[in-house]
Amino acid sequence: MNITIRPALPDDAALIHAYITELAIYERAEHEVIASVDDVRQSLFAADSPARGLICAIDGQPVGYAIYFLSYSTWLGRKGMYLEDLYISPSHRGSGAGKALLRHLAQVAVESGCGRLEWSVLDWNEPAIQFYLSIGAKPQDEWVRYRLAGAGLQAFAAGEVATSPAAIS
Repeated sequence: MNITIRPALPDDAALIHAYITELAIYERAEHEVIASVDDVRQSLFAADSPARGLICAIDGQPVGYAIYFLSYSTWLGRKGMYLEDLYISPSHRGSGAGKALLRHLAQVAVESGCGRLEWSVLDWNEPAIQFYLSIGAKPQDEWVRYRLAGAGLQAFAAGEVATSPAAIS
């Protein structure tokens, strides 16, 4: 078994979109995926895109992907890396592909001068949590993530406050 990792290319947009959909189904949020294949192609591969993608393959066959972007830590005074998505298809979990992909990301982070690599995981995703603990990652329990999106973001930007929970999510 030969695991390879390569930068994602515009021709991978449909594959990435399919993985995004699979991940959303696994995370019980398929209804939240509004991006199309063209959206992925245009946003991820635009010249000014802050995000980068990777494709993981076993014996030449794609089995997963990762999307990441660089961030900044004022406390460290250095760049950081945020891992938006890491996904390996269910039939290839346990093959070492996820660990190889995460290690590759760690290497990119170190080579880029990043002081940290961060990501989020759903609190019920016990297999992922155990995987992350097994590689030495530590949960940041003291931090609570907040989000403004959609109508809530639009309302706040316009000087209003969205009050209904549906408008905030």
